[in-house]
Amino acid sequence: MIFHLVPLADWTTDPASPYAPASLDSEGFVHCSGDPATALAIAASHYGGVPGTLLAVELDERALTSEVRREGETGIRYPHVHGPLNREAVVRVWEVVRAPGGAGELVPWPPEG
Repeated sequence: MIFHLVPLADWTTDPASPYAPASLDSEGFVHCSGDPATALAIAASHYGGVPGTLLAVELDERALTSEVRREGETGIRYPHVHGPLNREAVVRVWEVVRAPGGAGELVPWPPEG
């Protein structure tokens, strides 16, 4: 499984279509993480000041219709999806509950009740 971080408003804009963030046009791929801990660390370091609900979309890499490559220059190789995310590959969606000064936690989304 791999994880993609996305603001709720972006994820829900066009739920009938594959998801294609701006990074697909600007960088040629969709940024992902290889595990929940890395996703939380990236959420803390890159999304700390971003308001609103942040989601971690858990994807079955084998079900993605776009190519996944492990890439990186600092010794850490992150999964990059070279095309849009087909929503059929989504295993589950998590809300990133951010903690001040910490990584936070993942809780199921949408919340029950």
